[in-house]
Amino acid sequence: MELDFNGRKVGEGHPPYIIAEIGSNHNGDMQLAKDLVDAAKEAGADAAKFQSWSNKTLISKAEYARNTHYDDTKKHFGSLFEMVDKYQFTPEQHYEIAEHCQKKNIDFMSTPFANDEVDLLLELNVPAIKIASMDVNHLLLLKKAASSAKPIILSTGMANLAEIAQAITTLKDNGAKEISLLHCISIYPPDYPDIHLNNIIGLKESFGLTVGFSDHSFGTAIPLAAVALGASIIEKHFTLDKNLEGWDHDISADFEELKIICSESKNIFAALGNKTRTISQAELDKRKRFRRCAVINKDLKAGHIIRLEDLDFKRPGTGIHPDQYQYLIGRSLRHDLEYDHELAWSDFI
Repeated sequence: MELDFNGRKVGEGHPPYIIAEIGSNHNGDMQLAKDLVDAAKEAGADAAKFQSWSNKTLISKAEYARNTHYDDTKKHFGSLFEMVDKYQFTPEQHYEIAEHCQKKNIDFMSTPFANDEVDLLLELNVPAIKIASMDVNHLLLLKKAASSAKPIILSTGMANLAEIAQAITTLKDNGAKEISLLHCISIYPPDYPDIHLNNIIGLKESFGLTVGFSDHSFGTAIPLAAVALGASIIEKHFTLDKNLEGWDHDISADFEELKIICSESKNIFAALGNKTRTISQAELDKRKRFRRCAVINKDLKAGHIIRLEDLDFKRPGTGIHPDQYQYLIGRSLRHDLEYDHELAWSDFI
């Protein structure tokens, strides 16, 4: 299935679409948010993605009350409510950062967590609606997103196949025409044996949809491997400094890592080509230098009848090819030839 992200084609046959997942790594600072957008664009990302939630739409009062203190003060500067309250994006901030993305010519995207947030993102003409892994079973939110007629990107972390199938059915039944799944492991970071990148292939085979990968591992190797397995979308958390305070900075790609992911994923896509065996013109030309031709391994007189033991095969491959040797046996030489002569058909009577 091919998707259309406001004119950018995404899917098999198109370069991978790279999403710099800024999420809450702006730490509630609009200047940092804009700096992250600028860096994502410079690194080569197609989209800068945020998260659209408020201190009222994501977490219950009881959960706030259960999380008033954390021992890890680098990731948590205060209570859960204090962090959510600081990191939330107001509607006005959405418009401001979306306008900044437009100026920088990078797609603005975000993940909604409530119906009103879906409406806000539609007003901002996002290229697609991204649904977080936590909401695979939030059928009402899926229905709202599907009714938008926008392409849907659905992360699948924590979900089994039955839940993914239910989500896809819900999306399709409510108007979604273009759907992409993201294989995802909702652990930050996951252990390598738990990543199961071959699920990218499995999801394609199971549902016949475009499949990408939402990555929470360290470094660049795993998302690039995902591209090699056919991932059409790569979502990678992004920061300017892994040592900043906040939830996700330490597992995020920095500028140099995102730059590698963006450039090398396109190289991998180009190198994958197709399943049809193809020989480039450069390789065809190289045959002449690197393959072998028939030569004689001793001086021979005119009239000599060629035997197999008279032959050797050496570079270059411009004469009679080794797979034609049987047509040389039994032929008579037209004239005297010296050792190592490169045989030609004109040498025979």
